[in-house]
Amino acid sequence: MVQAVHHHRPTLKQQNKPFKSKHASKGSLKEAAKGRLANTTPKQLSATSTASQLRQNRRNQLKQAQTHKRHALVSATRIFNGVDGAPRVVAIVPLTQDVDPRNTAVSLQESLDVPTNDIPDSGIWRLSADRFKTSLQFVTVPYNRFYSALDACKVADYVVFALSSEVEVGPWGDTLLRALQAQGLPEVVTVVSSPSPMDTKSKPGIMKSLLSFIQYFVPSQTRVFDLHASSDKLNAVRALCEGKPEDVRWREGRTHLLGESVQWDDGTLSVTGVVRGAPLSANRLVHLPNYGDFQISKIMSAPLRKHSKGGHVGGMDVEPTLLAEPDEESADSLVSSNDPDDMANEQTWPTEEEMRGAPGDSEIGDDAVPEASKGTTPKAVKKIPKGMSEYQASWIIDETDDEEGEESKEGPEEMEEEEEMVDMPIRDEDDTEMGTDGRRSVAFQDLDMEEEDKQLKTWRGRKREEDDDLAFPDEIDTPMDVTARTRFQRYRGLRSFRTSPWDPYENLPRDYARIFQFEDYKRTERNVRRRAGEEGYGIEPGTRVTVYLKDVPQDAAQGHGYPFAIFSLLQHEHKKSVLNFTVQRNTEYDGSVRSKDPLILCVGPRRFRVNPIYSQHTRGGGKGANNTHKFERYLRHGTTNVATVYGPVVFGNQPCTLLRETENPQAPDLVAMGTFRDAATTRIIAKRVVLSGHPFKVHRKTATVRYMFFNSDDVNYFKPIQLHTKHGRSGHIKESLGTHGYFKAHFDGPISQMDTVCMSLYKRVYPKWAEPWREPGCVALNGDGDVDVDRMEE
Repeated sequence: MVQAVHHHRPTLKQQNKPFKSKHASKGSLKEAAKGRLANTTPKQLSATSTASQLRQNRRNQLKQAQTHKRHALVSATRIFNGVDGAPRVVAIVPLTQDVDPRNTAVSLQESLDVPTNDIPDSGIWRLSADRFKTSLQFVTVPYNRFYSALDACKVADYVVFALSSEVEVGPWGDTLLRALQAQGLPEVVTVVSSPSPMDTKSKPGIMKSLLSFIQYFVPSQTRVFDLHASSDKLNAVRALCEGKPEDVRWREGRTHLLGESVQWDDGTLSVTGVVRGAPLSANRLVHLPNYGDFQISKIMSAPLRKHSKGGHVGGMDVEPTLLAEPDEESADSLVSSNDPDDMANEQTWPTEEEMRGAPGDSEIGDDAVPEASKGTTPKAVKKIPKGMSEYQASWIIDETDDEEGEESKEGPEEMEEEEEMVDMPIRDEDDTEMGTDGRRSVAFQDLDMEEEDKQLKTWRGRKREEDDDLAFPDEIDTPMDVTARTRFQRYRGLRSFRTSPWDPYENLPRDYARIFQFEDYKRTERNVRRRAGEEGYGIEPGTRVTVYLKDVPQDAAQGHGYPFAIFSLLQHEHKKSVLNFTVQRNTEYDGSVRSKDPLILCVGPRRFRVNPIYSQHTRGGGKGANNTHKFERYLRHGTTNVATVYGPVVFGNQPCTLLRETENPQAPDLVAMGTFRDAATTRIIAKRVVLSGHPFKVHRKTATVRYMFFNSDDVNYFKPIQLHTKHGRSGHIKESLGTHGYFKAHFDGPISQMDTVCMSLYKRVYPKWAEPWREPGCVALNGDGDVDVDRMEE
């Protein structure tokens, strides 16, 4: 037997259990990895994670992140560095009438110790900020110039909103801020530029109120600068001169240029400025706001002369050189739509010989007048009073005819009812009068034309129609003077609106022969952007050039005003197609917005006069089994709809706004805002009408329905279409009853006489052709920043 040997512990040192951390989530692992991928085993990953917690590794990580951010900032602001770099474009937009944009720019310039004697009253000027090793280019926008403010913010790197400490922002400023918010804003700096400084006691409250106001539209704002304080002036300029301007998403991959000088010579417009955004290609078209798209003839270099002490630039250092010319094979053309082939649907008209050989023609003769139909000749010829036309005389009632008609129509029952009404007591003596026959009647008060028109407009108001459509959607009354098969001959019945097939190429209108259709819209967009991003595509941003445009009207240079900006279009963006926008109505707009109402569509740098039609936005963005979407008669609050128009192709999720013109051309109403959705030409927008009838007699599942039709032929014509009730029953027409439009219908369950029998009919609708919109105040300004009335355009 082997005796067990007892062993003591080699040491008495206490060993505690290692710390057990909680389970690491996927998010924490991703945060620790910072996007790095490593082909390591779980054991190696654990060792690496432990090692990364060391102090030296943490320092290295922070240093790498700092270096990466610094390189990104330097590369983003490289075009602004140095005195000869591209200036930072600063748009100064006043939001109240008492704020002068020039005085705001002068206050900012004073903080740099630069003389302000040679600052122009209006326009664009360049300021050298040597202290920050950069330069600024101010674009001042006068108050009450709505579209100039929109254009200035489209090309600006910074936007300075000038507020007042004495005057509140009115409806014009509120609409402008909402439109700019929907359009997309660059970096924003908010200042207070009142004519007089604020009181010391009330200043904190005013500044807090102004900050709260601007944060509603620009939540990123953390401070409002007072230009009456020297420290705030310097801090405002520092915010403009340092850092990287925030990018506007819709400008990514697009070239824009702010015109510093503009000249026109024999149809050629030359615009000098600095290329910004993406590289500029001479093969692409250029959009000039308010005037359309144009081709580039050539691009020349435009180097600067050395800056003067005041910060202004003039003249050229060296002779300009040719940088680019368009290639005839790859340059975009100005063809925007197709020419419909009318010969494909040619109709042959009858010749004169065939017309002469028509039946009955030989008897009547060419110049003979056919006899009047029986019963159309009046019994007596009325004398027309002197000074009265035949149309006015046709309304004169002959006393004898009137008496005969009344005697023939009145029966014993009507006569008794009239006597009873005469004997009824009359409560209000002021509303009655005594007739010539001794009977009391209601007093008639003839209104003047203005009051009559006012009451008629109130009675026929758009608000009433919109309320009726909301209470009884798509319900209309069947006309009695026109047969239903004629009135609704373009409509069709669908067994299921969601799943029933509908050919998207059936009975297309003439405008569909003019548009372009893409086989794969998304793939085309990817190819266009890939080619635009290739190396050597065009002139790099930051280069000062002179762009020459062909066939430009002369008033584009003389009456455009400022800012003068041009935008380069991507390939195919000049061609017309069917555009769909996802829009939401502005909550502050109370007017009625109906489909096909004329509006101004602002998308990217372009503006159009459109008549959009609205349709339901399918949940999840899908197009369903048959790509059919219900037409909406009105654009209502709280819902997202799809607005469809004809217009030039748009690439990317560009923001859009819908404006409605008012009496003041520079103060439109903001109706809706949204983004571009797609260019789907096969999207079917179906307008629905619901014909309703009354169940006259009901016996379980069978009912006799009236008032849906008014003749038996209409009943037989619409017999194949399915019926439904408002309580959820469905059925079909069994047979026609009588000659007044009554019919017997059978349903899938018992119905009640309180129910309503309905029939849904559908037809496809299309928008109207869009036209370019031109700003009414598109003229040059005088020295005071006001519109020159003598140069107002139509």
